[in-house]
Amino acid sequence: MQFLENSLLELITQTSTNLPPDVRAAVGTAIAGETPDTQASQALEIIASNIDMACEDAGPICQDTGMPTFLIHMPVGANQIKFAKAVHAAVERATRLGKLRPNSVDSLTGNNSGNNLGEETPVLHFEQWERDEVEVKLILKGGGCENKNIQYSLPMELDHLGRAGRDLEGVRKCILHSVWQAQGHGCAPGALGVCIGGDRAHGYWLAKKQLFRTLDDVNPNPVLAELEERIMREANTLGVGAMGFGGKASLIGCKITAANRLPASFFVSVAYDCWAFRRLGVRLDSSSGAITGWLYRDPERPVEKMAHDSGFRLTGREIVLNPPLSEAQMRALKVGDVVLINGEIYTGRDNVHAHLMKNAPPVDLNGQIIYHCGPVMLKQGDEWVVKAAGPTTSSREEPYQAEVLRRYGVRAVIGKGGMGANTLAGLGEVGAVYLNAIGGAAQYYARSVEKVLGVNLLEFGIPEAMWRLKVNNFAAIVTMDSHGNSLHEDIARETGARLSALQRA
Repeated sequence: MQFLENSLLELITQTSTNLPPDVRAAVGTAIAGETPDTQASQALEIIASNIDMACEDAGPICQDTGMPTFLIHMPVGANQIKFAKAVHAAVERATRLGKLRPNSVDSLTGNNSGNNLGEETPVLHFEQWERDEVEVKLILKGGGCENKNIQYSLPMELDHLGRAGRDLEGVRKCILHSVWQAQGHGCAPGALGVCIGGDRAHGYWLAKKQLFRTLDDVNPNPVLAELEERIMREANTLGVGAMGFGGKASLIGCKITAANRLPASFFVSVAYDCWAFRRLGVRLDSSSGAITGWLYRDPERPVEKMAHDSGFRLTGREIVLNPPLSEAQMRALKVGDVVLINGEIYTGRDNVHAHLMKNAPPVDLNGQIIYHCGPVMLKQGDEWVVKAAGPTTSSREEPYQAEVLRRYGVRAVIGKGGMGANTLAGLGEVGAVYLNAIGGAAQYYARSVEKVLGVNLLEFGIPEAMWRLKVNNFAAIVTMDSHGNSLHEDIARETGARLSALQRA
């Protein structure tokens, strides 16, 4: 199979950089149906622009390329060991070329392998079939939406929905609850794969397998088809909206299967995926490994543009921030303000924040901005170049953020999904703000980076290092201010009330 590794590399590249037509159509429907000149419509405009940029530049749509998960159908008797080696080689090459971010971290040592290879990564699921060709499907599902997966064990009590019993009505409540609990953390509007039944482990895998269906298909089981349609209708009345900003589109797809279960167990497993719903597939010649056909897309058909403009229309009311920032500047900001950042910012994720609890920062953070971001970086000569740089989910830094603000004089934090009560109190105490960037918009924000000025703590791995970036017109929205206001709390409360209204719908 002399062409196998190159075929797999092409599959990985296209999956990471080019959304399939069914997902593009669903995002387009969300854009067309959103109320103009709202925060949700602004977010969707940036999303559309980012999709175009990723395709044009063959860059990752989102910097978090997840844990590559392959579903492989092979003829009876085919050598799976050799095939797995070719997958590993292709994944390593894709990482070296900047199509995948190095995401494989040793769970015991915390060390990043740097090439996406390691124990049980990438994830390979082999299945045999009685055909001569090979079929390979790939899904790249980032950590933000992976963290919003959820599993319910019925019967149980659900926030805003009350008792969920062991019946389809209880299942409906669980699925709606899964949309509500994700809010902006999973980069809404999202897509769901759902399994009713099974055991805990297999139920989750069957739920994820549902994400290999196209968003515009119809479930062959009429009961599940009706449930899917109802979930789509009701979920999009919740008002979670793009990025959790409020809005009409909370969900772009819902796919459900059912599996037999034990008498003692009734699980509902939900695999939550983001708008950057990256999955593609290929058919391969079983003797040469050459691509004989694509799944989900027609490579002969020109890719249509998603965005009608640059993705973010300036109104003249934007507030320009040039770090270092003062307390007075931050206290003048309020929820809803749109800012454009010019100057230096510093990335900092989980490892950086944990490090700052025990160690002084390697740079002066007084008056500065911390960006919750794990970029894709490539070294070209002596220079580092940003290949993708969207925000990560901020809630993981909640245990640290307020203390970092107090100790080091940080004046602004950029991320997605918002943060909790401790951070909100810290913002008020020191005079700082939380800025929400658009999750998944890795190419859009990469173009805001003029230069990589330096890096510290590179021993944590590329995603977790502290990168010093010079940005220009970096756009974000104030969603938590120094006066105790939080858009995220407001949306969670409002959508919770709407969820309650669906309790007996």
